[in-house]
Amino acid sequence: MSRPLPLSTPGQRDSPPRVPLLMPLTREDLENDALRKQYENLRDQVPLVPAAQFDASLESALSGWDDAQDLWVFAYGSLIWNPLIHFVEQRRALLRGFHRRFCLQSRGARGTPERPGLVLGLDFGGCCNGVAFRIAAAVARHEMKLIWRREMVLGSYAPRWVSLESNGTALRALAFVVNHAHPHYTGKLPVDELARIMASAGGTLGSCADYLRQTVDCLATHEIDDPHLRDLQQRVGLAINAA
Repeated sequence: MSRPLPLSTPGQRDSPPRVPLLMPLTREDLENDALRKQYENLRDQVPLVPAAQFDASLESALSGWDDAQDLWVFAYGSLIWNPLIHFVEQRRALLRGFHRRFCLQSRGARGTPERPGLVLGLDFGGCCNGVAFRIAAAVARHEMKLIWRREMVLGSYAPRWVSLESNGTALRALAFVVNHAHPHYTGKLPVDELARIMASAGGTLGSCADYLRQTVDCLATHEIDDPHLRDLQQRVGLAINAA
C-alpha cells in the first residue's frame, strides 16, 4: 500500500538544509545509546519508542533464537558498509519475498524535521541480495542490543526471522522489515520525487546522496548489482548538478 507523506515544509522545499553534518556513526555511539539521546531532543517531532517497549521488542525477537547457536543478521543497506558489530563471518545472501526501497523518512540521521530525508527499508515483494553477518553466540545478545539501538529507537522496522539462500545453503536470519504502520513510512514514491529529496536532504550522519553512494559502492564490492539504486544515483547526481 502506498501512503505518501508530506516530505517538506511549504516554503522550504528548495532551500538547502541547515544542519551540522557529524562524523559517521560509531560503535562507541551505540554503546552510549547516542541515537536515543539525539532523538530525545526531537521527541515532539519523532516517535521515540519508550525504553520499556524498546527492551521488550528485543526480547521478543531473541525469543526466536537458540542461544546455543550463532545468530545471523541480514544487511541490505548501511549495515553492510558500516556494520559496527563484532561478527565472525559474512556471506552474500539472497532474501526472497522482499526488496530494498527508499521508503522511510529520516528526520535526524539523514534529514531534519523540516526537511525529512529518506533511508532504506525492506518492503514486501520481489527479492533482495544483501550480506548475512554471523555473530558468535557468546556475544550475540550484546551485539543485538547495539543493533537495536541503531535500528529500533524510532520503531521504523518490524524485525522478523527470514530464510536466506547463500551458496546453496539455507540460513535463518533476523531481518529489519519496514513497519507499514509507522508514520515515517512513505510507500512507493515516484523515482523523480526520490531523487529530488535525496539530492538536497541531510542530517547529523550526512546526506542522503552519500548514504546512497556508499550503499551502491559497497554492494558492488560484494558483486551485487541493484539497477534501481544505480538509476536513482544517476538521477540524484543530475539533480545536484542542476541545483
